[in-house]
Amino acid sequence: MSNDLDQQCIDTLRFLSVDMVQKANSGHPGLPLGAAPMAYVLWTRHMKYNPANPQWTDRDRFVLSAGHGSALLYSLLFATGYDLSLDDIKHFRQWGSKTAGHPEYGHTPGVEVTTGPLGQGLANAVGMALGEAQLAASTNRDGHTVIDHRTWAIVSDGDLMEGVASEAASLAGHLKLGKLVCLYDDNYVTLSAGTDMTFSEDRAKRFEAYGWQTITVPDGNDVAAIDNALKAACADTERPTLILVRTHIGFGSPEQDSYKAHGSPLGTEDVAKTKQNLGWPTEPDFLVPEPALAHMRQARDRGAKAEADWLSRMDGYSKAFPDEAKALDRRLRAELAPNWDADIPTFPADAKGMATRVAGGKIMNAFAAAVPALCGGSADLDPSTHTALKGLGDFNPAPTPGEDTEGSDGGGWSRAGRNFHYGVREHAMAAISNGLAAHGGFIPFDATFLIFSDYMRPAIRLSALMGLHVVHVFTHDSVALGEDGPTHQPVEQLASLRAIPNLTVIRPGDANETAVAWKVAVETRHAPVLLALTRQNVPTLDRQRCASADGLRKGAYVLSDAKDGKPALILIGTGSEVGLILQAAEKLQAEGIAVRCVSMPSWELFDAQPQSYRDEVLPPTVHARLAVELGSPQGWHRYVGDRGGVLGIDHFGASAPADVLLREFGFTVDNVVARAKALLQG
Repeated sequence: MSNDLDQQCIDTLRFLSVDMVQKANSGHPGLPLGAAPMAYVLWTRHMKYNPANPQWTDRDRFVLSAGHGSALLYSLLFATGYDLSLDDIKHFRQWGSKTAGHPEYGHTPGVEVTTGPLGQGLANAVGMALGEAQLAASTNRDGHTVIDHRTWAIVSDGDLMEGVASEAASLAGHLKLGKLVCLYDDNYVTLSAGTDMTFSEDRAKRFEAYGWQTITVPDGNDVAAIDNALKAACADTERPTLILVRTHIGFGSPEQDSYKAHGSPLGTEDVAKTKQNLGWPTEPDFLVPEPALAHMRQARDRGAKAEADWLSRMDGYSKAFPDEAKALDRRLRAELAPNWDADIPTFPADAKGMATRVAGGKIMNAFAAAVPALCGGSADLDPSTHTALKGLGDFNPAPTPGEDTEGSDGGGWSRAGRNFHYGVREHAMAAISNGLAAHGGFIPFDATFLIFSDYMRPAIRLSALMGLHVVHVFTHDSVALGEDGPTHQPVEQLASLRAIPNLTVIRPGDANETAVAWKVAVETRHAPVLLALTRQNVPTLDRQRCASADGLRKGAYVLSDAKDGKPALILIGTGSEVGLILQAAEKLQAEGIAVRCVSMPSWELFDAQPQSYRDEVLPPTVHARLAVELGSPQGWHRYVGDRGGVLGIDHFGASAPADVLLREFGFTVDNVVARAKALLQG
């Protein structure tokens, strides 16, 4: 192929992107102008994909972590033959278009993850590389390699500045994720300034310290050098690779090397000058020369052949290992085995009970063998969150003689291990979980204390936005964790997490509700689920006297009722407060007050029920309602109404034993009774 055709293809990508941004009068033209050569070389010479089947299992994954440069990704998708038309390109950033301002998962064919907040995409890519390694190790057999692909990303200065990227890159180096390659658009410019203003460390040495291979390409327009760097990256299977490509933001434009080329359209005059500077016709807009399009669309033939080769390998694998092939197919389709939950225990009534975090650990380990897609771990808190999958191995490089293996969950260190040890990296843990879910073949879980959801909130929001099946397990869910004090005691976290659309928050009230909560979490397909579990013991309710815990599936249910089913008062509780309202109800009923107790572990599940069911649980004619929860009252008034009340906490906690805190903050039977009577009198 001639250098002239290379250049024509690169400039086609550049000016499709520039024209997109200019027509929309919105967007980021600087990155596409500078980074088009590296993207072109990657997509036409190294990356494995099939535009006709964007979800092909063994495709390479590509993440544009610098999502503000989305116009470049859309140009690549169109040029290589994905289901993205020139009209879609022309409607960049418009209502109903496939070409949104930032790449959106599930919205545009070929977009692997939603990238917007910087650093998240790089961490997602680490999750994808982790997923490929685990799936390959647990699936492939001698002579039968059916999982074998790479993860590629284009990252920016902003990505490398964000802490989540540092956390994820550190872990990727430790885990030796050699099939991860990041192309760094090293253009010395951020949105508002040159990097000299804020960013002076040696990025190559930093990543070398993480355990990465680093390669420098001095000229971002040197196609041969980029090609050689990508070959060298693929040759090192022990280390992830960062390729530092020295580019020029806004290349060829009057604003080249200036932050002014970053986040604003160039303007009509400067677009014309840029085209003239690079020898591109100024008219028409959205020019796609036929030779360039024909060359880049050879990706269709390459992709079809690559997928056909894989299907042939899969056929051989299925014949040699039929059971493994069926299990893999089920895993990739996100299907559960029949009776996957058969071994989940039913917990007997027990006044002392157990912490729901402890129950959760027992439940996970009861079904883990039947759900091989379940993989995950905690941010250095397995002993506290009880989320270790016992005997199922630790995903880690094989230990060297004498290496400390303390903290192993059993089953040995290998790439087939299902326990991921994240270290103290909450932010990256959640973003990596998103990458695992987007990769496919996983029901990833992560775990830490509820208070640290604040560190994870950006990634939790993105899992909800993408509709990814991630299970976030949070323990120590209230001030009742006790002596650690207000820095560790969540107050406003439940309210803020419930505010995230498409996130199902479940706070089970006892061990059996926890079992049903885990069933819901595993069965949910297109949304994340958050479990909020207690540190302290809570009574395991007597289900002969109370309604079945299966009521959790509807979000709220009548746990116990007035004798005639006509309550004068409704007490609503979640989590550890369910036992409290039952005790208060006994005292009120002894005084002749007709009380209904409602367990409401999930607002989202309850709100999804028909109005008739919601009115059945919370009859509109009963105005005396008291909600009791160890957290912010915010949001509860939608369920208790104008004449109801909420016993919550609207202040920070304190350092003291749990029983002292509950007494001082009014979470006692006597106070619940007094608050309930006041509502009846009001």
